[in-house]
Amino acid sequence: MNNEKQISARSGYGALVILFLLIGAGITLIVLTKILWMGLLLMVISFLTIMVGFFVVNPNNSRVMTLFGEYKGTVKDNGFFWINPFYKKQKISLRARNFDSEKLKVNDKIGNPILISVILVWRVKDTYKAAFDVNDYEQFVKVQTDAAVRKLAGMYPYDNFAEDQLSMESNITLRSGLDEVNEALEHEIAERLSIAGIEVMESRIGYLAYAPEIANAMLKRQQAVAVVAARKKIVEGAVGMVEDALVKLSQHDVVEFDEDKKASMVSNLMVVLCSDKEAMPVINAGTLNS
Repeated sequence: MNNEKQISARSGYGALVILFLLIGAGITLIVLTKILWMGLLLMVISFLTIMVGFFVVNPNNSRVMTLFGEYKGTVKDNGFFWINPFYKKQKISLRARNFDSEKLKVNDKIGNPILISVILVWRVKDTYKAAFDVNDYEQFVKVQTDAAVRKLAGMYPYDNFAEDQLSMESNITLRSGLDEVNEALEHEIAERLSIAGIEVMESRIGYLAYAPEIANAMLKRQQAVAVVAARKKIVEGAVGMVEDALVKLSQHDVVEFDEDKKASMVSNLMVVLCSDKEAMPVINAGTLNS
């Protein structure tokens, strides 16, 4: 037997009636025979043997039954029951549970130290595996989740920088590819926890950041990449605007450009369009070449 087997137990109310009848019989025996010890012995034995067999199963809970080390089955029905007093009854919750892991310091795919944590929603699906295939299934969830997070962090870079050839080959990153990363994380955790009969309902990255020792440097790097990308767009737009301006001025015969005038016009327009500050107009009272 290596899988869960669901069984049913007798209603506890019938056994409760029998218990009251046996106690009443003990009292009657004392009254009729005047032998105190016989009546008390009957009541004590009845009380101990029957009371031990009572148990309650609340919604989304279960009881794993074993008899002298042998697995007999799992009771998942809700209510008040009675079973063989020699059965050992292990309570296992079937409710969904949250696990918010600690922030782990690991290295991403390109070796950058990062801090990462995961939020996991799980529940017990197979009570046999949870009870007998692992020593402590709750501790097993914590340890294996941390192991899965460490493995996942080494599979992807934190971010994608254009100058990193390794990052260029991988479009999925921990920061930008959350859907793909969370899906891979859920698959990895589910595979690890299946041995304990655990069902992974949801898993996702709860915290992600660079480690403190490189956080400032990486922030500057991100800012530099953003500035370079913005400047590139500005230059591309400025070149197009200058080109359109020169073409339209020539087409409408507004002014005739020789190479010097064209170079001067291009220089002035590029400075105006690409500068961070507002341009200050200068009025030229003479010729362009004076």
